Amino acid sequence: MYRKVEDFLEEWTISSGGTANVINAITDDKLGQAIVEGHSSLGWLAWHLVGAAGAFGQFAGFQVQGPDVNEPQPSNVQDISKAYETIAQAIKEEAAKLTDEDLLEEVTSFTGPTTRGKLLRGLIDHQTHHRGQMTVLLRQAGLTVPGVMGPTKEMQS
Repeated sequence: MYRKVEDFLEEWTISSGGTANVINAITDDKLGQAIVEGHSSLGWLAWHLVGAAGAFGQFAGFQVQGPDVNEPQPSNVQDISKAYETIAQAIKEEAAKLTDEDLLEEVTSFTGPTTRGKLLRGLIDHQTHHRGQMTVLLRQAGLTVPGVMGPTKEMQS
């Protein structure tokens, strides 16, 4: 749970930058890469992170606009990347307007009432979870895995 806006902003900047790097490592021809047929492909996961960031932001009371739940996944990485970078920047700008006291305010979330600080912690945790899935799929697809929280195998060569 965040109790200081500055702490969230610092972590969000690092986390969203790492996620942007992972999305940008995908190639259009590998958007369909999945662990098993029909389940959580690279493209689906990347687009899900765009939509989920918008949903978390709206629950937090931010003026952000993510894609509609029924909006189809773009067929190219560039469009997904641009959408992610737009929503990530919007969250950063909206969070910067908060006070530390705002983080303790109760808001509605996916599962019911929670504090805004807990909701924002969940946003980063959710993103980290799916980013980890994506790094495995990148490697399975034969793509270069960018360093997000440390060097990757490719960076040590």
